[in-house]
Amino acid sequence: MKDLRAARQQIFDYIYNMLGGGMVDVELDPSHYEISLDNALARYRQRSDNSVEESYFFLQLIRDQNNYTLPKEIMEVERIFRRGLTSRSGSSTGGFDPFQVGQTNTYLLNTQGTSGNLATFELYAGFQELAGRMFGGFIEFNWNRTTKLLTILQRPSADDETLLLKCYNYRPSEQLLDDYQSGYWIKSYALAQAKYMIGEARSKFASIAGPQGGGTLNGDALKAEAQAEMEKLEQEVGDATAGGTGYGFLIG
Repeated sequence: MKDLRAARQQIFDYIYNMLGGGMVDVELDPSHYEISLDNALARYRQRSDNSVEESYFFLQLIRDQNNYTLPKEIMEVERIFRRGLTSRSGSSTGGFDPFQVGQTNTYLLNTQGTSGNLATFELYAGFQELAGRMFGGFIEFNWNRTTKLLTILQRPSADDETLLLKCYNYRPSEQLLDDYQSGYWIKSYALAQAKYMIGEARSKFASIAGPQGGGTLNGDALKAEAQAEMEKLEQEVGDATAGGTGYGFLIG
């Protein structure tokens, strides 16, 4: 995988060449290339679920502290898990897991015996889940995706407890640019953004004076072309052409 700087420069070169760089003068400064790519990345993260990934994060609790600031890459916290059937007072019953005590053969493979089978294990797993909901095995929380502040809605009473958070993170920019689906979409959207900026600048002057009557600039045509390309790319996100699962249903 290329590093982020090299990947960004490759897209800047692509934009420059696609706009006719080397043959005509491309009226873009380095900052314009940066803005075009940043806008494309931001739009893709906003519209496509291919821009996020599922991950797990360990959080060490601090006694009597309810608020924790998580890394900025985390965009959503879906669920928090505790180790075993832990009560709200800080004590833990640990829980009983047939896998951990070496009873796989008894519960899963010995289906002809009287000691148990898959149904036994399924019933016990249901018991663990119910007991967790009743006696503090599940953590209630509030998550602010803007400030990245996680608020635990029950007072931690110990410093040695570690929670497991099921999260959704932003995929790093270098991964998105290297992905064969998202990379092409982002590159195309950045090109359309750059084309729109050139069109906006050229449309300020409909024509330029010259010794033989001057010439007409194509600012409005460039803007219309760029707008059509961006609308087409937006539709591709909805169709999951640029990666992801797309929309499960539509209302309207």
